[in-house]
Amino acid sequence: MSTRKNTDAASARVYLVGGGIASLAAAVYLVKDAGVPGENIHVLEQDDILGGACDGSGEPRKGFLVRGGRMHEKHYECYWDLLSNIPSYDDPEVSVTDESFEFNSRFVSNAQARLLRDGKKIDVSTFGLSLADQADLLKLTFVSEHSLGDKRIEDWFSHEFFETNFWYIWTTMFAFQKWSSLAEMRRYMKRFIHLVEGLHRLGGVLRTKYNQYHSVIVPLQRYLEKRGVHFDLHRQVLDVDFDIAADTKTATLLRVVNRDGEEDEIVLGDNDYVFITNGSITESTDTGSWDRAPVLKDKSSSGAWTLWEKIAARDKAFGNPGVFCDNIDLQKWYSFTATLQDATFHDYMENFSGNVDGTGGLVTMTDSNWLMSIVIARQPHFPNQPKDVKIFWGYGLYPDRKGNYVKKKMSECTGAEILEELWYHLKIQDLMRPVVDAGKVINCIPVAMPFIDSLFMPRKKGDRPEVIPEGATNFAFLGQFAEVPKDCVFTVEYSVRTAMMAVYGHFDTGKEVIPVYDSIHNPLVLMKAARAISR
Repeated sequence: MSTRKNTDAASARVYLVGGGIASLAAAVYLVKDAGVPGENIHVLEQDDILGGACDGSGEPRKGFLVRGGRMHEKHYECYWDLLSNIPSYDDPEVSVTDESFEFNSRFVSNAQARLLRDGKKIDVSTFGLSLADQADLLKLTFVSEHSLGDKRIEDWFSHEFFETNFWYIWTTMFAFQKWSSLAEMRRYMKRFIHLVEGLHRLGGVLRTKYNQYHSVIVPLQRYLEKRGVHFDLHRQVLDVDFDIAADTKTATLLRVVNRDGEEDEIVLGDNDYVFITNGSITESTDTGSWDRAPVLKDKSSSGAWTLWEKIAARDKAFGNPGVFCDNIDLQKWYSFTATLQDATFHDYMENFSGNVDGTGGLVTMTDSNWLMSIVIARQPHFPNQPKDVKIFWGYGLYPDRKGNYVKKKMSECTGAEILEELWYHLKIQDLMRPVVDAGKVINCIPVAMPFIDSLFMPRKKGDRPEVIPEGATNFAFLGQFAEVPKDCVFTVEYSVRTAMMAVYGHFDTGKEVIPVYDSIHNPLVLMKAARAISR
């Protein structure tokens, strides 16, 4: 915990390293709850746009792009509390929270084509778990996290478990792999056990009106700009100096570089703070095109990971980044965004699945060598998306396997080839034509993400630093690679919670961090979950 609580917030300066949702949330709490003047807050972002993993870009003629979509649920307590104060993208009189809940009251998740095989729907009314698998799953929720250490999921379950409907639903919904952290799976089971009953149809999953960049990031940026917060884009933090004593740790200097390669130093005074987003799941991504496969980059191109490595070398309390970033082949997967000229595909999928757009969620081809899934969001998914233009998103968990129809690894495929593979899996190659149909397809943009599953890598206590390490006087860690007991990584809730913990821990706000929603101790929830996994 912090060694002191700041009671002189009016003169404090705060530097937020990274422009993701954790930093933006921290800026809101600093202004709203701590009383730090907006003009004293600087968001230092190495790229030319904010948002981190909550992204969305493009235009109708060239195609739209989202690297991924963040699923939500009702009990993201910190997240919805944050956004209840933020005016929505379309209407300044309506908060993002109110807009999102109203939107989800009209478009309720009820997937009717969750899993496919040979282009046909699989009956997911049963999870297909054996008695032994059911016992292992329930046992996992009751053992201690500490006892699991850095075990992998495949160390706990039988080989048959990974062929069940439950696993296909779980692995594609959350992007867990067999070799992912068992401790993280345990957290998911405990944190989201109230959703297990409806897991097979994505019941309880909420979404934003548009992609997360326009529905969440832009409104947050507008709110903060009106309050004078500085957004220093193309400003990369190369290193942070610390004064480490026996019982205190103090950040003293930031080494930064701008877009022109000019280096500078920011000396931290007695009432200055730095909140650091350590690590990133979307660092070093590369975008391909209709006729070009994306390139898989390595850690050398990542500012966030190299920064954390430099910081971690100074003190063991600052975590162990290598655990999360040194095995790209176990962490990567590829996504793609297709932009279509007309509604042919969307109309087909609506008739085939029984879901209007925005109510179906993930559709997974279980016999795909790439384990490919697609999502059709409610249209329009972008504010500037014309009515006659449609988009959908997809991804493959096993990009190094050759396709069933296109005999290339997904990682080697262009956008056109990825669509061709998908059309054949859905048995609509005659409807859409395999490769080029200028009348129907505008673009398909593939993306290589080397660190996207890094947060699920097997880890032990201490590999993630505490949000406020013991003895920290003026700094904190934010985001997916700071430790938040009980909560789940790969969620926007986790990032926002770290921001709340950092601000409330360092500043005298008179507020407490909102507790993690705890449904695991509700007997009715437990009974429903047990009944669901025994189906």
